[in-house]
Amino acid sequence: MVPQPIPEELRRFLLTSIASVPHLEALLLLRTSAQRDWSAQAVAERLYIGDQLAVTLLADLSRAGMTVTLRHAGSEPVFRYQPTTAALGRVIDALADLYGRRLVDVTHLIHSKFERRAKQLADAFTWRNES
Repeated sequence: MVPQPIPEELRRFLLTSIASVPHLEALLLLRTSAQRDWSAQAVAERLYIGDQLAVTLLADLSRAGMTVTLRHAGSEPVFRYQPTTAALGRVIDALADLYGRRLVDVTHLIHSKFERRAKQLADAFTWRNES
């Protein structure tokens, strides 16, 4: 059985709003425990990534309106899943469901944008014989 294409709304969201697979995994991790505050260190430990990468991922997700950054007096910032709109929350819910069923397809789509960018960059520097 041939899998159905990724729905256009989710495809567009993945290509425009999810920078990398680690961004997606961080987002989905926070979504699974929406009432929990997550430190960058806790995210790093759960995703097996470095602390600095976790800080970057979480800050990117906050800037995109998918999480909020909370500051508690005298401590490092913590992050919580909190989409800025109900519509964004529904898209993320649908994406979480899709990722659970079609992990390979979703990761290939995310990676494909890097492959296109690399090819565009390579093409920009390709010397063309004008003779």
